[in-house]
Amino acid sequence: MTSTDAYTEARDPGPSGYAAARLRLLTEGARSGPPRRAALAELTDDWLAALFQAGAAAGGGLKGVSLVAVGGYGRGELSPRSDLDLLLLHDGGDAAAVAALADRLWYPVWDLGLALDHSVRTPAEARRTAAEDLKVQLGLLDARHLAGDLALTAGLRTAVLADWRNQAPRRLPELRELCAERAERQGELQYLLEPDLKEARGGLRDATVLRAVAASWLADAPREGLDDARRRLLDVRDALHLATGRATDRLSLQEQDQVAAELGLLDADTLLRQVYEAARVIAYASDVTWREVGRVLRSRAVRPRLRAMLGAGKPAAERSPLAEGVVEQDGEVVLARTARPERDPVLPLRAAAAAAQAGLPLSLHAVRRLAATVRPLPTPWPAEAREQLVTLLGSGRPTVQVWEALEAEGLVTRLLPDWERVRCRPQRNAVHLWTVDRHLIETAVRASAFTRRVSRPDLLLVAALLHDIGKGWPGDHSVAGEIIARDVAGRIGFDREDTGVLGTLVRHHLLLVETATRRDLDDPATVRSVAEAVGTQSTLELLHALTEADALATGPAAWSSWRGSLVTDLVARVSAVLAGNAPEEPEAAAPTAEQERLAVEAYRTGGPVPALRPQTEPPAGPPPPEAPADAPEPLGAELLVAVPDQPGVLPAVAGVLALHRLTVRTAELRALPLPDGVGGPVLLLDWRVAAEYGSLPQAARLRADLVRALDGTLDIAGRLAERDAAYPRRRGVTAPPPRVTVASAASRHATVIEVRAQDAPGLLFRIGRALEDAGVRVRSAHVSTLGANAVDAFYVTDAEGAPLPDEEAAAVAGKLEETLRG
Repeated sequence: MTSTDAYTEARDPGPSGYAAARLRLLTEGARSGPPRRAALAELTDDWLAALFQAGAAAGGGLKGVSLVAVGGYGRGELSPRSDLDLLLLHDGGDAAAVAALADRLWYPVWDLGLALDHSVRTPAEARRTAAEDLKVQLGLLDARHLAGDLALTAGLRTAVLADWRNQAPRRLPELRELCAERAERQGELQYLLEPDLKEARGGLRDATVLRAVAASWLADAPREGLDDARRRLLDVRDALHLATGRATDRLSLQEQDQVAAELGLLDADTLLRQVYEAARVIAYASDVTWREVGRVLRSRAVRPRLRAMLGAGKPAAERSPLAEGVVEQDGEVVLARTARPERDPVLPLRAAAAAAQAGLPLSLHAVRRLAATVRPLPTPWPAEAREQLVTLLGSGRPTVQVWEALEAEGLVTRLLPDWERVRCRPQRNAVHLWTVDRHLIETAVRASAFTRRVSRPDLLLVAALLHDIGKGWPGDHSVAGEIIARDVAGRIGFDREDTGVLGTLVRHHLLLVETATRRDLDDPATVRSVAEAVGTQSTLELLHALTEADALATGPAAWSSWRGSLVTDLVARVSAVLAGNAPEEPEAAAPTAEQERLAVEAYRTGGPVPALRPQTEPPAGPPPPEAPADAPEPLGAELLVAVPDQPGVLPAVAGVLALHRLTVRTAELRALPLPDGVGGPVLLLDWRVAAEYGSLPQAARLRADLVRALDGTLDIAGRLAERDAAYPRRRGVTAPPPRVTVASAASRHATVIEVRAQDAPGLLFRIGRALEDAGVRVRSAHVSTLGANAVDAFYVTDAEGAPLPDEEAAAVAGKLEETLRG
């Protein structure tokens, strides 16, 4: 076949052309996964070989040239939109003829719209480039002959492998540093909601790196499950390419349902869970492999000196006892020679606790031996097993890597069968940094810092481990979690009283933060309801610590000094009730001098008078280890607004604050009587706000906009709509619909309407306007935003200040929900 014939066939859309054959292969629904990748690589091999042969013939039978596939194509891992990584290798002969051959190869590829990564080099140039560029070196390790001079390709492969093995002690540390930098940039695949399947830690790039390490003969990765994990990620990438029609490795939210359908999976959560499981296998194998590389390199550096000191022979590694049947060796925790896992069912927990306490990793060999031979623990567990679990959970940050080692070999689910439902389970909420299982371990890590604050640290740590265990079941995860926690507590050996406390902690692990941020703490009904749910001072103490640990483990958006201060205030009030001091009915607070001055000025001017006072908030509790101690929070302020009593005050103020990009934390509204002889009542709004970014606005600007909002000359709705149009939110992400409910018995003085909705600029403005239209008065608002979710509570009354009748309250809630859906 001539070069022209091959080129024409490549562009021919008919069944005989490469393009048509490729399209047919990619659209055959029954053929996917490794068979399709292999078939696509074979089809591409044949086409490129034909192009090469035609081009070589056209060049007068060019010799000393070969076409080599490298990188992913060299491994035969062609996804539908993969690049073709090609090397035209030559012996340094006729440069013009080689260049002409290259043109006959590259242009047909480009004309078909295929991405191409190409180079033209002699073997010496290829080796020199590989010595300078580690990525080129890795690509050449997978070199595969396609056409031309086989001996030339084989010679390069032999030389590259020899270079790699000879230079491994120097180049592997460089490769490890590159992997760490990439992980820092891309994050961990096993926790990301929109992961990069290739570049994130635990992705396809790391799987390739493990192959390179094995090729060095210096160390090898644990192979069990590694090929399946790599295949699963490749299958997902294939489906992603077909779903998007693009060469992308980013598994975006809007494409996950389509990718799941392409793979025949139930839904996007099932897809993510499979991705996370694969990533976890690769990430753990990477950890084990790099530890082995470090150990080998250290031993190579130390052994010559030891041999010189001790004479010939290999010195025995030092073994330091850590616990019964557990020793340290070469920087890892291994089993003692006398250990008998088949006779000691507590040994896995003892070894794990010893490793975490020492801050050392568990040896792969030790974990696998335990998984293969250890007997199940009896029910209930012996006291030592429960104590070792508590010790493991209380060891701080080292607990994470030890727990991951146990999970990698299935030991966690054998100890705690309920763990399987939360393992690798995604949390589709931007507030959460982790999967459910990692969040539980992260909560235990955070709780370990609070064990000196509670009288029963063991109950705190176990509650931290189990507080979200119900997320693997349908319904309210707190309700399901209580049932599971009570069962687990009994199985691991806690008595009936302790089991009851653990059940209460799991059932109410969200009670304090939700009540503190969404209810009026001055209302006695609020405090009494929490006291009734908690029951005892010791349980309240544990719940307070668990609340903070849970929030810190969720992510930076879930905890702040403001939330911490509200929770602490609530805990103090509930503690007083539990001590026998009934909460008193709150009396109307006398206005401060500043509030009275603002009210008088508002009455005399007939318009709003704002005062904005910046606040500095001390951090609540120790900062997380990853964050600097002086990490700033959003700039907060107290906003006081006095305005003559009139309709529309709440939506007007909320709308102006939204226009000035101020986030509302709490809002209170009350009528303030003026001094005798001055005039009628004035509304006083006492709000806590924070700037989304930048500095706080000036009070004069707020006042000018408030005047216009109240007299109707400022079109707040229109301005907010214009801003939304200028900065559109991400397409393809469908938020759940808003939900508005009436919280029964939450207060004796007002009706509490709770709104759960997607957070957006102007949401409080829309809610306030809808409540005004419903003819109710807002007494106070308690605003809480977690990531993209707003959960706001409004204390409303009728015109006379009384709670709404049940039917009217339900009607107001229904109308508000309908408005927010519109």
